[in-house]
Amino acid sequence: MKIEKFLEDRFGMFIHWGAYSVTGKSEWIRSHERISIEDYQKYVDNFNPEKDCIKDWARIAKEAGMKYAVMTTKHHDGFCLFDSAYTDYSTAQTINRDLVKEFVEAFREEGIQVGFYYSTIDWHHPDFPHYQDLQHPMRDSLVEKEKEPTRNLDTYLDYMHNQVRELLTNYGKIDIMWFDFSYNNTAESGLPNMKGETWRASKLVDMIKELQPDIIYNNRLGSNAGMLVENPEYYAGDFTSPEQIVPPQGMLNAKGEVVPWESAITMTSAWTYTQNFYSYKSSKTLIRALIECVSKNGNLLLNVGPTAKGHIPEPCVETLREIGHWMKFNRESIYGCKAADFAKPDWGRFTQKGNKLYGHIQERGIGPIPLIGLEGKIKSAKLLQDGALMELDRPWNVTKFPNDAFLPLPWFDYLPDENATVVEFTLK
Repeated sequence: MKIEKFLEDRFGMFIHWGAYSVTGKSEWIRSHERISIEDYQKYVDNFNPEKDCIKDWARIAKEAGMKYAVMTTKHHDGFCLFDSAYTDYSTAQTINRDLVKEFVEAFREEGIQVGFYYSTIDWHHPDFPHYQDLQHPMRDSLVEKEKEPTRNLDTYLDYMHNQVRELLTNYGKIDIMWFDFSYNNTAESGLPNMKGETWRASKLVDMIKELQPDIIYNNRLGSNAGMLVENPEYYAGDFTSPEQIVPPQGMLNAKGEVVPWESAITMTSAWTYTQNFYSYKSSKTLIRALIECVSKNGNLLLNVGPTAKGHIPEPCVETLREIGHWMKFNRESIYGCKAADFAKPDWGRFTQKGNKLYGHIQERGIGPIPLIGLEGKIKSAKLLQDGALMELDRPWNVTKFPNDAFLPLPWFDYLPDENATVVEFTLK
């Protein structure tokens, strides 16, 4: 996937799934609760999803209007969802299934581009730092303190690079590589900072480009600033990846230039499956988040956390269908669009594609909606959901606003789509 295609697609599915899905809590449960490998094994042993469940995800993603998908291949717990020659800690060994292969085949079948999430850290590998590491579940263990001098980080790095090579060799064309994550250890620990060349990042990027020349990858091999600084590192990434926030002004580098970005947002309070059924975001919230991302030159990567059986929770499925229904009528205001050449209006947001300006009306307000600075610049207007033409009309009492156009709305005190009613303006 070229970065231009990525920025045209605008909407993708993120999938967090693994042995931690059995807990119904969090992918960070090992770290949060200081769980040993031995005690975590019961979750690994009980992770056995139903056959063909991933095909259902792909159909749901397509129905929602998603153009690409990124799935966890190995999270921080180190448990792999793919068949690796370098470990037995994988679904290929526990249930005789390569879930990454199933993911790639199912989403390709639906015409959706595929990406791999891969965690740079690994709480299962014996040579990854344990004692006093900022994140490791056994960071306080005195038993692990005694073992720490025997660990060889280079051995782990060989393992990590070999697994990335497998992922980019064994599954055909891959569009996105999504790394997670980098951090600084405390100076007192004596451990290296887990970022940048600690990961042999330059060599890793060289390998990625060699194996998959058209692939794009995110910014998390180095510092979070990545491509935003004045002199980005070689491994700074093709796009930057804020999470759980839509940046106030999008993402700009040190020179004030727009950089490619994608906001990763959960549908619930967690990345993975949660049994907290009161934490779901509404379709209205998520549709508006998508609009906001595009209005600031960004993408939305919307996360689902399937259950251990492989089902996307029904409230999430229903929300995705509602998003898909909105996209069916308003997709032209999302795909291929970018930030508009005009300031954000009080009543909603603009996106733009060439001479097409899309007004996403989110607040009805009183009277006609003002189009600041657009007087004499609009050739026509129509309601995007049904193609009905709309006429601009300047009220008699707006003489003090000669540069502004006005669009009367035929709905007295409501909008036909409470998520966002979209009007397409064709500019002269």
